[in-house]
Amino acid sequence: MAPIPGSGLAKGLAVTLRTMTKKSHTAQYPDAQPDLPPRTRGVIGLFEENCTVCMLCARECPDWCIYIDSHKETIPAAAPGGRERSRNVLDRFAIDFALCMYCGICIEVCPFDALFWSPEFEYAETDIHELTHERDKLREWMWTVPEPPALDPGAEEPKEIAAARKAAEKLAATQAAEAAEADWDRAPGADTAPGAGTPPAAPGTGEPQPPTEGGTA
Repeated sequence: MAPIPGSGLAKGLAVTLRTMTKKSHTAQYPDAQPDLPPRTRGVIGLFEENCTVCMLCARECPDWCIYIDSHKETIPAAAPGGRERSRNVLDRFAIDFALCMYCGICIEVCPFDALFWSPEFEYAETDIHELTHERDKLREWMWTVPEPPALDPGAEEPKEIAAARKAAEKLAATQAAEAAEADWDRAPGADTAPGAGTPPAAPGTGEPQPPTEGGTA
């Protein structure tokens, strides 16, 4: 069926009339701050302690708006006869937001999580030179970076956390066993009793068992 001549114009005018009858919504900025989504790309913050001066962010930046300067320092040998090592020390880290196109490549390629997005966007300047933020200013933006979203309750525990937890539990068990053995050695009559100095083994484990209150186990 051929379209009716003028039907497209009629549909367009109908949309215009519906829009004209609706009440307009005006955001009262800056009196009312906008409700920004959590992944808003406002400004980039620098966590300087994580930066190793690997230069990946500066090399991958398509606008070449990241400026990094560093120098090498020699670290003395940790043990006699060891070999000295060198490390890069950050002297300057700056981002020119007049050139930045907010692509986020620098944040994605950083292998040590030194760069983060902040939703802050109110940093306009009357002088374009002030849009080059040095590392002190970039560090101040870190305080405005939102917390990461909570992990899925049903997700598997990260391997790093599981390994650290197991190591802590093993250390706590070792310290508890040493403390129990020391308490047994200091117990009254422990020097004259048979097998003095060695607590009895726990049933089924073969491990020393601490003494009980009011007598031996």
